[in-house]
Amino acid sequence: MNQANEPSWDVAREIASSAFKNLAPEVVSLDHAIGRVLGTPALSLCDLPAYETSAMDGWVLAAGGGPWEIVGEIVAGTVPAKKLLAGQSMKIATGGIIPSGGHSVLRWEHAREEAGFVIGQTSPGQDIRPAAQESKQGELLISAGTLLTPAMVGLLAACGHDSVLVVRKPRAAILLLGDELMFSGVPENGRVRDSLGIQIPAMLNDLGVEVISVAYLEDELESVINGFKKVINSVDILITTGGTADGPRDHIHAAIQSHHWKLLVDRVKVRPGHPMLLAVGKNDAGHSIPILGLPGNPQSAVAALLTLGAPLINSLLGQDIEPLQNVTTMEELVAPAGFNRLVAGRLEGSGFYPAQYLGSAMLRGLAHSTGFGVIEGGNTRSGASIRWLPLPQ
Repeated sequence: MNQANEPSWDVAREIASSAFKNLAPEVVSLDHAIGRVLGTPALSLCDLPAYETSAMDGWVLAAGGGPWEIVGEIVAGTVPAKKLLAGQSMKIATGGIIPSGGHSVLRWEHAREEAGFVIGQTSPGQDIRPAAQESKQGELLISAGTLLTPAMVGLLAACGHDSVLVVRKPRAAILLLGDELMFSGVPENGRVRDSLGIQIPAMLNDLGVEVISVAYLEDELESVINGFKKVINSVDILITTGGTADGPRDHIHAAIQSHHWKLLVDRVKVRPGHPMLLAVGKNDAGHSIPILGLPGNPQSAVAALLTLGAPLINSLLGQDIEPLQNVTTMEELVAPAGFNRLVAGRLEGSGFYPAQYLGSAMLRGLAHSTGFGVIEGGNTRSGASIRWLPLPQ
């Protein structure tokens, strides 16, 4: 793939979603499968239900009119050995297996019991759940690429699965650049507190990534080059913050060049987050490793993570980019000509309300937002339809 210099926001996302191969699947037990991405289609291992069962508590009846003599009780989890003959019935609980000769189920609240007989009205097949009503053996239950929910995992268990193939979580290393950063206490003496080292790993976790290391690098070219070398063989994605622009101490481009790695995206026509990048690194085994360069300003870094990082991560997990929801902006918005703008804010119903404090270095507006409104260049009037890009929660 050729290098894209300052592509549009949508084109940059398409590149990020298609440049790298899916990670290989791994087997996990069902109790560890929730929140993982299914790596192969999941089929039913049996009919569900496997037997003809009762949908209600009551009596299972033989064909013919009543009253019906009560000749026993069906114990849950056992296959009835006794066949029902004409005029006979057996007590049954919800989920109990219908015996041979069973014709219908009479709910307990619709019946009365007298001298060993049950009396009531029913119809053929009433409250009997047929075998394979929900699924047949071999039927597709869940498609590959699906994020598994508790209900999905419950379905897999009901259909006989003990484990499942899921896509391995991408392992990420984060390298934080900036001589001005401090990591505890109140900022002083020209220093600023690092915020990305806390929020970016949390967002990556919500996106399905396992962050295996977070390290600080000095704003020196040799430090960045060596930082890349230390982690490239242990990760599936390498993420940097800061150093992506053209300042005298911005060394990400030079470090990529020194390794003879290839830039895929160099800057994107969007504000905030313009000086982001995506490159292809190579580990010692020759495998391609994505290098995601985020700007150092906090709001820009988060915007860049959702612009290039989210579609990249989805692709590693075997997922497609989901179309963005259309919402209505409740205020007029402005973007630079020829650029998209990501405006932090919140939804109330389908209405978008932009936050205050929207500077690229600011966090206050972002802290009270649930996503970004995506607008085109120029003026967007109040009441217009815009796209909604949710933040990881």
